[in-house]
Amino acid sequence: MGISMFFGMFSILVVGVLSEFVRKECTNIPTQLGSHSLRYELLMTKNESWRNEMFSHYHVVPTDDSAWAGLFPRKVLKEEGNELDWAMLYWKIKNPIGIKRGNGGGNFLNEVSLHDVRLDENSFHGKAQQTNLEYLLILDVDRLVWSFRKTAGLPTPGEPYGGWEATNMELRGHFVGHYMSASAQMWASTHNKTLHEKMYAVVNALRECQKEIGTGYLSAFPTEYFDRFEAIKPVWAPYYTIHKILAGLLDQYSLSGNTEALKMAVWMVDYFNNRVQDVISKYGLERHWQSLNEEVGGMNDVLYNLYSITGDEKHLVLAHLFDKPCFLGLLAVQADSLSGFHANTHIPVVIGSQMRYEVTGDPLYKAIGTFFMELVNSSHSYATGGTSVDEFWSEPKRMANTLKTENEESCTTYNMLKVSRNLFRWTKEMAYAEYYERALTNGVLGVQRGREPGVMIYMLPQAPGTSKAMSYHGWGNKFDSFWCCYGTGIESFSKLGDSIYFEEETNPAGLYVIQFISSSFDWKAGGILLHQKVERVVSWDPIFIVKLTISSKEEAGNSSTLNLRIPQWTYSDGAKATLNAKDLPLVPGTFLSVSRKWSSGDQLTLQLPMILKTEAIKDDRPEYGSIQAILYGPYLLAGLTKDDWDIKTGIATSLYDWITPIPSTYNSHLISLSQEFQNATFVLTNLNHSVTMEASPKSGSDTAVRATFRLISEDLKPSHSSYSSSSADLIGKSVMLEPMDFPGMVIVIQGPSSNLAVGHALGNTGSSTFQVVAGLDGKANSISLESGSENGCFVYSEINDKGSTSIKLSSKSDTADSGFKQAASFNLREGLSEYHPMSFVAKGAKRNFLLMPLFSLRDESYTVYFKIGA
Repeated sequence: MGISMFFGMFSILVVGVLSEFVRKECTNIPTQLGSHSLRYELLMTKNESWRNEMFSHYHVVPTDDSAWAGLFPRKVLKEEGNELDWAMLYWKIKNPIGIKRGNGGGNFLNEVSLHDVRLDENSFHGKAQQTNLEYLLILDVDRLVWSFRKTAGLPTPGEPYGGWEATNMELRGHFVGHYMSASAQMWASTHNKTLHEKMYAVVNALRECQKEIGTGYLSAFPTEYFDRFEAIKPVWAPYYTIHKILAGLLDQYSLSGNTEALKMAVWMVDYFNNRVQDVISKYGLERHWQSLNEEVGGMNDVLYNLYSITGDEKHLVLAHLFDKPCFLGLLAVQADSLSGFHANTHIPVVIGSQMRYEVTGDPLYKAIGTFFMELVNSSHSYATGGTSVDEFWSEPKRMANTLKTENEESCTTYNMLKVSRNLFRWTKEMAYAEYYERALTNGVLGVQRGREPGVMIYMLPQAPGTSKAMSYHGWGNKFDSFWCCYGTGIESFSKLGDSIYFEEETNPAGLYVIQFISSSFDWKAGGILLHQKVERVVSWDPIFIVKLTISSKEEAGNSSTLNLRIPQWTYSDGAKATLNAKDLPLVPGTFLSVSRKWSSGDQLTLQLPMILKTEAIKDDRPEYGSIQAILYGPYLLAGLTKDDWDIKTGIATSLYDWITPIPSTYNSHLISLSQEFQNATFVLTNLNHSVTMEASPKSGSDTAVRATFRLISEDLKPSHSSYSSSSADLIGKSVMLEPMDFPGMVIVIQGPSSNLAVGHALGNTGSSTFQVVAGLDGKANSISLESGSENGCFVYSEINDKGSTSIKLSSKSDTADSGFKQAASFNLREGLSEYHPMSFVAKGAKRNFLLMPLFSLRDESYTVYFKIGA
């Protein structure tokens, strides 16, 4: 066959396959089985009939892969020709072997080593990293590898972990792969010696398992799972787990220099390469494509990565065989066809196709990644930067219908960050850096529950009045969750320093600073140490300040260029950049480039005005145009509310007409009032506009917010210390009590012997004013609240065995003296909650809303989308 005839057939094959992709379906069948949550329930259920019904239609609908197999040129090649040989010839001609990662498609920016980046331990990112490090150190090696040893027939000391790592979970072992990646990343980020020892112990234990099995196979479950996978029988994503193990081993090699880990990965791939070839030789290539309808994680991605290390052609071919053509083909012809796909099954496939571009230079795969990012970001993403509802993609630009508790699977955000990161490295386009900032800040940083190691979420709810604790999974726990999102979670917080800086191989050397995170970077190519300090961001002073200070390692050395992102969320009026106090020109939405021979003490400063703005939900139907999110620079603000999301702006022409910052001193005005009853503590609480005594709540909860009040009084001077530190500061003062989550409302008196309530202070202000007096019980730091309008009447509680009770206004003459003094006395304490420095008040239709950054919330009920209109 002449070469011109071959390329003619080649073109027919490509066009034919892609056109078939558009017309046919490519999904997991039935689609619900793509959900990790559902697969877990199916494994745990005792309802056999339900399980059988769900699996009865497993992969019964033909996919686009039949089109692929039907287009092989059997009349040109020998009829009995080996399809794998054809595939290898096809890829070898189209993509010449030997191109290494990083120069396949052009002048890419280079990743910097995590070994050279250190986060400021006092920054929010540094604290999040430390919390994750503590969790990695808590986990026990024997418990992590228990199922691997069991599969290998080795002794199994200790007990296995639970959750998705339990011995009856078909996905067991996936978290161990993530642990190897996360621990390698964390060790590179911190050089913690204890973690280094622990991660090497994990690798060594797995090596013993692989040696005992003797075939190269390594997993926490038996090979029978792959028999079922290849036979198109129900099994929960065995290649998903293999991808995580392989990725973990390669990270151990790349980041810690563990050559044994690389040998283990190569041996594993040899085993699976033989399995895939056996399937293709026995059943044809179509059968292999069909099996990819089960989730396989990022097998193509990790295999391209392995090929970039080894240069072994069979690793490249096997990577190609895990490119899911029926999905990538749709993206290749730019079809908006994501609806109905399981999001986190397919984002890793796109990441793998990006890796294919890097190692082969094939521009088709650059175009696929570019189109995919645009498609998700324009039609399927929330204001957080995240995507997915019930783990799937919904109809494009119909996001208003999707707001619920099961939004934004954390894994999808983790993977979309990889997609955008790659695109930025290739193009240096500002939009990808801005997306990374948006998704990292609002979709990742709030995955942890404050500083509690090992407590993370699966979903990030978007429904009005929801909370992170209200999703199906809620918050996980250290030893019995291990969901997919726990695996990506521990990785996310181990590599927070991997996308702040990127190097450019130019003359002079160039460095891009694309994320504002307090950190230091040892830039060896530039010969300098760069220290980045981000000043605390606050609502009352809307200037974002970044200072970059240089410590030169080579005095009067070569010149180098710093390229600083000037974000699109700022504006020119008031924006300022200086080098050693001398002004530099800047334009928002571009990079500020500064080239010079740097000297120790050089300082670059950015002062960027923060913009408040609203952003409409991605829904092109006019009736949903009023559903909008509120952002402060890159930070998504959430309203603390459970049952209201209406904002009426009236004739306001600016957001600042109806959104105002919380002053810096307000935290010092926050108090909580408590009483003791039968060895338990109860706190004064605003419950549905009624005032009650409730059991003392957990920090970060709805009740903690509702039990926190702001003291309002003309008698109180601004203070940076809490008024709860001493009751003496308040004695004799006239105050009102504003519930923290209902700004603009106060506790009101409805009359003698009537229950107190929460409402607007209208007309007679005495109905909402209280005189603070020394506690009638005579105890230190105890206070009593006397009505400003009803002399001799005090706020009085009568806690009973049920715990909760209404709060009334009572006089001493109406109540038996023996219990009155105690019931009318309250312990004064600091507020159980506090305002975040980026807190605002938004005027609502029926009430005002306290706005705080979404990432800072824990169990508080919130709304991220409001109905905003005149």
